[in-house]
Amino acid sequence: MTLLVVGLSHRSAPVSVLERAALAPEARGKLLQDAVSAEPVTESAVLSTCNRIELYADVDKFHAGVAELSTLLARHSGAGLEELTPYLYVHYEDRAVHHLFSVACGLDSMVVGEGQILGQIKDALAVAQEQHTAGRLLNDLFQQALRVGKRAHSETGIDKAGQSLVTFGLEQLAAGRDVEDWARGKRALVIGAGSMSSLAATTLVRAGVGELAVANRTVERAERLVRILTEPGGTGAATGVAARAVAMTSVPDELSLADIVVSCTGATGLVLAGEMVAAARDGREAPLALLDLAMPRDIDAAVHRIDGAHLVDIESLADASADAPMAADVDKVRGIVSDEVAAFGAAQRAAHITPTVVALRTMAADVVAGEIARLDGRLPDLDDKQRAEITQTVRRVVDKLLHAPTVRVKQLASEPGGAGYADALRELFDLDPQTVAAVSRADTRADRHDARERA
Repeated sequence: MTLLVVGLSHRSAPVSVLERAALAPEARGKLLQDAVSAEPVTESAVLSTCNRIELYADVDKFHAGVAELSTLLARHSGAGLEELTPYLYVHYEDRAVHHLFSVACGLDSMVVGEGQILGQIKDALAVAQEQHTAGRLLNDLFQQALRVGKRAHSETGIDKAGQSLVTFGLEQLAAGRDVEDWARGKRALVIGAGSMSSLAATTLVRAGVGELAVANRTVERAERLVRILTEPGGTGAATGVAARAVAMTSVPDELSLADIVVSCTGATGLVLAGEMVAAARDGREAPLALLDLAMPRDIDAAVHRIDGAHLVDIESLADASADAPMAADVDKVRGIVSDEVAAFGAAQRAAHITPTVVALRTMAADVVAGEIARLDGRLPDLDDKQRAEITQTVRRVVDKLLHAPTVRVKQLASEPGGAGYADALRELFDLDPQTVAAVSRADTRADRHDARERA
């Protein structure tokens, strides 16, 4: 296993750097393709969220891999390599596995225990599969990370250690009041119709807002979200909220009516400029609460200075979450992560020796076939029944001789430091390296075919 991850997050970089380094959705596919085109990289996947950008790869050279991935992140983001380098972190092999599993469990989130990261990891894998850049290693890694994250949430109380960014942000806006009491009856505006915006809309409706407007550049997506909220059995149907979809051009008017605004779009520029918010505040006494969950930011930081407007953004959340309480269940999750990392490493090391074992059994089968052919020349009078019995007997002898060594070598190879057993097996039996490589290539092709089928 030669897994490498290079990235930056809210833990390593200030929000201003994360904001400039944010990847546009359309840039992710090009980044993955450029990564697998680089000499040291054979597989790639990118995990890009509002507070982290990480590039995962299977590499054959550590230092060259670090240099290549760092350069690619800078090239495809809005920040230069010189600016990114002081904030980049690097994890290799087991440490990289440990990092992703911790991320999947919410241990590395801005709000510990939040579960939305699982959907983002799933999306990262789906994009890599669509781009055909995820092979055996990254498919196994990301799928296992999803299972580990689900296990952590089902077996521990990690959910109680923190909330989703939406809930946490609304709690900051409520300033100590119960969110439901604070939001009840208010007019809310949600800008965007993606996963985070949908979560925000659902949370606000459950909190009891009186009216909800959803604005999106593609009005059809906003209308779809409104239908989900208001259809029979939906969250809004139960609360009786008046929800409607509006065009982005209507945002200034909606802003002047709203009490709560949540924005999370994929825009590269500001969605709400300071002047727009100031105009909406003109003549109004009721306070305006704004939650900006986008990266880069949707709402102008100048809003912090507007009277009657209370803005909570990613930077504010980072400061507030530093003092958030952590549940005792976090230790349990850390134990799960450690166990799962060890199990994943053992499985990968065991899989590494499989092509060598297959090559050994192929060689043995060729020897049996050659000896049976030689026997046919020496004993041409053997009938089909006799020949079949002799062939079966020889095969059973070979299988019994190989069974214990191959089972044992797989067990030994799964232990830390067991990578050398494959080399020893090839040396002892004088196996053709080309045969072993051919088995590995066939496995890789099969894995990529399976990935395309899943995609």
